[in-house]
Amino acid sequence: MRTDIIEIRWHGRGGQGAITAAKIVANAAFVSGYKGVVMTPTFGTERRGAAIFTSLKISKNKIYDLSPIATPDMVIVLDHTLLEEVDVTAGLKENGLVVLNGPKPVSEYTFKGMKVAVSDITTHSVEAGLPPGIINSGIIGAFSKASGLVDIDVLIDAIEKEFSTKRPELNSKAAQIAYDNTAIGGM
Repeated sequence: MRTDIIEIRWHGRGGQGAITAAKIVANAAFVSGYKGVVMTPTFGTERRGAAIFTSLKISKNKIYDLSPIATPDMVIVLDHTLLEEVDVTAGLKENGLVVLNGPKPVSEYTFKGMKVAVSDITTHSVEAGLPPGIINSGIIGAFSKASGLVDIDVLIDAIEKEFSTKRPELNSKAAQIAYDNTAIGGM
């Protein structure tokens, strides 16, 4: 079993942009020197609003395993209401990281033995000027702050490239606001 691969599982709802967010992080990770980057989207006939997940693996070395993630090092949750529907922490490694878009303070979310990072991405994205419900750029900022794996400036550049025709400055502003307003606790 390889220990040099960082496994990140993204949980969201159909239409929230979890797959796009993972793709942006994958591109930024590669630019940052991670030579092994594998994103495995998992979707099918899910309808808009249905629970979905996608897998992202990053490593300084090549990755040959393309399977979905069963035991992630971290989970990114784009919608706090998923906590009532899906066991987003299933298989999460001990001392893992949960990055959550949630309206409550970090102290009100309990994931025993896990590091927790919380930001109200929904509010921060609207504050940045995005329409309500556009949260994938913001969650990338929270991911950067909580994980420290990819620098926020590199992620902002990747966001602006991905959304070059769809309000790039508002999307990057949402990521920066979320980065600045991510609280970390737990364990």
